[in-house]
Amino acid sequence: METNATGNSSRRNFLQKTALLAALTPKQWGRSAAETEPANWAGTGENVPEMVEADGRLRLSFGEEKVIVPKGLQPFMLVTKTGAIIVQAQLPEKPFPSPRMHYERAMGTYISRDDAETWTNIPLKPGENGVNLEGGGIQLKDGTLVALDTYIVPGKKDGQGMGQLYTSRDDWQTLEGPVDVPFDLPGADFYASKDDGGHPHEAQRLHRRILEMPNGDLLTTFYGWTKEDRTPSTYMASMMKTRVLLVRSTDKGKHWKQVATVAVGPDIGTEGLDEPVIARISKGPNAGRLLCFMRTGRELRESFSDDNGATWSPHQPRIFAGLDIYRTELWVDWLRNKTDSKGKPLDEGNPDELRGAVVDPDLIVLRSGLLVAAFGIRVPQKACWKYPEHSWNGNYLAFSQDHGKTWPNVVRMTSGVMTTHYMAIEEMKTDNKVYVAYDLGAWGKSPRNAVGRTLEITIKS
Repeated sequence: METNATGNSSRRNFLQKTALLAALTPKQWGRSAAETEPANWAGTGENVPEMVEADGRLRLSFGEEKVIVPKGLQPFMLVTKTGAIIVQAQLPEKPFPSPRMHYERAMGTYISRDDAETWTNIPLKPGENGVNLEGGGIQLKDGTLVALDTYIVPGKKDGQGMGQLYTSRDDWQTLEGPVDVPFDLPGADFYASKDDGGHPHEAQRLHRRILEMPNGDLLTTFYGWTKEDRTPSTYMASMMKTRVLLVRSTDKGKHWKQVATVAVGPDIGTEGLDEPVIARISKGPNAGRLLCFMRTGRELRESFSDDNGATWSPHQPRIFAGLDIYRTELWVDWLRNKTDSKGKPLDEGNPDELRGAVVDPDLIVLRSGLLVAAFGIRVPQKACWKYPEHSWNGNYLAFSQDHGKTWPNVVRMTSGVMTTHYMAIEEMKTDNKVYVAYDLGAWGKSPRNAVGRTLEITIKS
């Protein structure tokens, strides 16, 4: 195994960042690009988190920013009860050939067993691509770790898909699998759509989190298409808008059955509803509520269920700290005389490309009951990689002390730098200590790395 020695922590840098963050006041959201100098993409500790909105009830202390997965993008993460942290990200290399659908890039997986001080590469078995942790993972009450590959491919009969289950009984020292597991998905259409690059995408997509319910049932979300979903995406006519659905397993992941559609809306966003994340509220008047955040290609949307996922509230927009991606008047003058990828001016005559987008939310409920959300904002939605300098463009955390009703504390982790805007968050072995992973760089850019840092949260009385 190869160890990624990211260097000893700098106590001076840590104290400087903690003191600076504590002293920060909310900044003006629409500050000009001239006020934002791009930080080093490589993850050298130059990105200093800033409070966008705060109510004074939380103190946040960040550790040093370190490289986790060299050349990695779009991290996903799992933390075990012993404190082991598993982070996976896309690499530039091609995957092994496989008849089963897989991501177009190889996955790099690293693990830390010393509280994120050092990271060790977990090499793939020869000829195997391994589990794609985008599909979610969890440690069950009996200690078993289970993970699902992100792709549900067509089964042998209509309305059936096949997923892949991986298990570990030794704290991810070894991983067993894959084992093919059936998904009963009445009405599913595996052939409805191409992907966002115009390539075939004959699969539904598991995404983000698996929950273990008090009775031992497992719940998870996926996005995809039924035979009713025929609305094209606004930016790729061959890609149909997706819906988000919930599935349940009563046998620890060996068989899954569809429960309900969480959210659907052919008129919503540029992509419909996709990239969901689900959490279960642990305390308060709505303890047991399931809360789901979803990407749309535009604003973030949320829905909740108070009957274990059988029915869901109508989905509604969730805007954090006034960061409304439709407020194009805040950046149109900065982009004037600039063009999109097709050479079209980024101005009022090109509203689709001028707008922003919120992408790939993550959501966790800490053992204390505090909710933490992670999300990325792209400004503008696609030209953010051509012109990444706007202050809104970056990675964010938000915090709720009233079980998801309000989110009065929002932190911008990166601002005006190159990133894909995907994040992952998990609570560590210590209560109210979170590990935050994100990336610096993008496809075809160098340098590019998946990075991370610790966050200690103090809840003021």
